[in-house]
Amino acid sequence: MIIIKNGHVVDPKNKIDEVCTVVIKDGVIESIIKGNKALEDVVNNVADYEIIDATDKYIFPGFIDLHVHLREPGFEHKETIKTGSMAAAKGGFTTICPMPNTKPATDSPQMVKWIMDKAKEVSPVNIVPVGAVTLGQEGTTVTDIEGMVKEGALAISEDGKSVMDSAVYAKAMKEAARLGIVVLAHCEDKNLVRGGVANAGAFADKIGVNGITNQVEDIIVARDILLAKETGAKLHLCHCSTKDSVKMVELAKKEGLFVTAEVCPHHFTLTTEDIPCDDANYKMNPPLREREDVDALKEGLYSGVMGCISTDHAPHSAEEKALGFAKAPFGITGLETAFALSYTELVKKGKLSLLDLADRMSLTPAKVLGIDKGHLSKGAVADLVICDIDTEYAINSEEFVSMGKNTPFNNYKVYGTIEKTLVSGKVVYDR
Repeated sequence: MIIIKNGHVVDPKNKIDEVCTVVIKDGVIESIIKGNKALEDVVNNVADYEIIDATDKYIFPGFIDLHVHLREPGFEHKETIKTGSMAAAKGGFTTICPMPNTKPATDSPQMVKWIMDKAKEVSPVNIVPVGAVTLGQEGTTVTDIEGMVKEGALAISEDGKSVMDSAVYAKAMKEAARLGIVVLAHCEDKNLVRGGVANAGAFADKIGVNGITNQVEDIIVARDILLAKETGAKLHLCHCSTKDSVKMVELAKKEGLFVTAEVCPHHFTLTTEDIPCDDANYKMNPPLREREDVDALKEGLYSGVMGCISTDHAPHSAEEKALGFAKAPFGITGLETAFALSYTELVKKGKLSLLDLADRMSLTPAKVLGIDKGHLSKGAVADLVICDIDTEYAINSEEFVSMGKNTPFNNYKVYGTIEKTLVSGKVVYDR
């Protein structure tokens, strides 16, 4: 038995936002005892127990990341399942969903099984594979979605690109709808990218590179929502970055469609004006946008229109990122900075409550996947995180567990440190 005493529990499902003692037995939450009940009453007649003192700390349901890149197989010089999942544990994430754009792609039941078997060997956190929509992510032939689901995939995605053939995508969406799984959509009209590497505007012009307009995202967001309406698929929009994406998600929800959306910390924290120079640590896809887009994304998170915070954790080597905007790959790391950035930018500034933050990082992502996680109810699996939200510190990429150190937030001042992460009642990270 594990007893976490005197921590401030934040549980959006049960609307708990107060000091409690959490009792864990056999990997499951046995009880949540409100107030500072005498410890003797809790441990009465218990022979074997461990006490974790969480006084002045906060206890959240384990965070769930719908969007990570673990790079293995094929790109182990950037990240592995082991290092990426260890970074997740350090960041407070107890469940993560690796995208299929590996080499080979996760486009078959055999590949899903390979990931699940590997995760059992090396991962301290729960891994839920995301299967590819098409074979080889080439956009032409729909994968064996049912076979992948039987091996453990709970979602499909073509992340890294969009399925540009709408007929192919509609076929996959219908199959996903039949199986009850969610489609995670990377929204990018490749015909409009035209070699763009940064947001279209002053910064792109300044360093002499092609720009990416908002329409690159917005057109596919509109198409995918209409396809979801036609096919009955559950649609989740990945890494939204534009003001019109927020408007379209809101309209879809008002129509009663199962359309959800995520925002990444870099997209609600930074604008294109924050890029200091030709530094590819600020290069991601979609790119950092204008202030009006950032403000709209925040409002969407405040209102709940944008229901999830995900990382799009995308590690790359230092050598690759040193090539500058024109040649470096897209993407930044995010697992070890997401909670601190989200708390600092959204809660510390008085817009989002702690319950709201737990909802966006834990409960709603679980609902998107259709899994019984993201809450601290009696009988729930004890996936949880203990945090210190009162101490300010500077992000230091050299301290990352992830192999990728590529972040625009190096030396960025934040609040929110992960003290301990527990998966099924087992401590998998201890600061």
